[in-house]
Amino acid sequence: MRAEITLSSPVKKSARVLQLQGMFDVPVEDKLATTWQAELPVEDREWNVGLLVGPSGAGKTTIARTLWPDAVVAAQQWSHDRALVDDFPKGMPIKDVVGLLGAVGLNSPPAWLRPYQTLSNGEAFRAMLARALAEREDLVVIDEFTSVVDRQVAKVASYAVQKAVRRGRRQMVAVTCHNDVLDWLQPDWVYNVASAEFSWRSVQPRPSLRLEIREADRSLWAAFSRHHYLTADLHRSAQCFAGYVDGELAAFTSYRHFQHPHTRNLKMAHRTVVLPDYQGLGLGGRMTEWMGQYLYEQGYRLRAVSSHPALIAHRSRSPRWRMQRRDTKLGTSSRHTWMHHTSLDPRRLGVTSFEYVAAPATSRAADP
Repeated sequence: MRAEITLSSPVKKSARVLQLQGMFDVPVEDKLATTWQAELPVEDREWNVGLLVGPSGAGKTTIARTLWPDAVVAAQQWSHDRALVDDFPKGMPIKDVVGLLGAVGLNSPPAWLRPYQTLSNGEAFRAMLARALAEREDLVVIDEFTSVVDRQVAKVASYAVQKAVRRGRRQMVAVTCHNDVLDWLQPDWVYNVASAEFSWRSVQPRPSLRLEIREADRSLWAAFSRHHYLTADLHRSAQCFAGYVDGELAAFTSYRHFQHPHTRNLKMAHRTVVLPDYQGLGLGGRMTEWMGQYLYEQGYRLRAVSSHPALIAHRSRSPRWRMQRRDTKLGTSSRHTWMHHTSLDPRRLGVTSFEYVAAPATSRAADP
């Protein structure tokens, strides 16, 4: 794709314009014009993610709007009093809406139920990405990509959205002045507007992060409770762990003993929450799998029940979990009665039950 773009604007001579000319010896022309030339051979190969990068004023937006005029995401209108999920296309099934929100790293059901205006900058950015993908089936061009979020959120969100685009076999072009998203977005091609250089890239592993898991006091739950998709209560017998990414608090998980009439060594995963800034890295799955291994090495089994789509999808794919189908299809015979009176009744919660499958002994610190 080639483009030669010239932007010009008429200049009306006025007293101030003439004064400015005299002060700085600026020639007054009938028009001020700026020209860009861009060559992006994006049709030479198949690709999913592109990056248009350069400093402010370099012409990124102008080039994007010239090359892909119908694909640039316009300002989205959001309701002031409706749930976030109600601002997605009316014909889209709720399962698909939730799937897209989760795919871009917005995995907090409480956030899905709040109006867009109540979200944090990071949550709002992810919601914008999900809606842009929902409203278009082909190429999506995101201008000012990550410009309004802090750089930690920018990196994690970039990693999450590129995964969503690739899994959906979609195409997205990110337009930004921030070079720090490059290693997280992993674009198939990059065009540097300032130097007019285009280059193809291969997808590489994202930068590593150090996840350290420590035993935690239950008081730490206060930092996570409002982000949990069920009750904010924490069982009085819960054993808690906190996850720190590069030293920053990021995730929480816990378990409690499960009273089973025949099995004495059964533990139940209780609460697992990842703070919004770190959603999209798979930390929830890492935390519960670490906990499952931790318990296994002490002679216990870990079961987990969940109705959260992201957790169910992760555990369904992971070799570390085995689905317990009996828990999702409870009968009415007396042998099931003991479960009918607990908070873990899958028929009441609409959940799927899994049991952890042990792996070789691992360190308690892991790269997420």
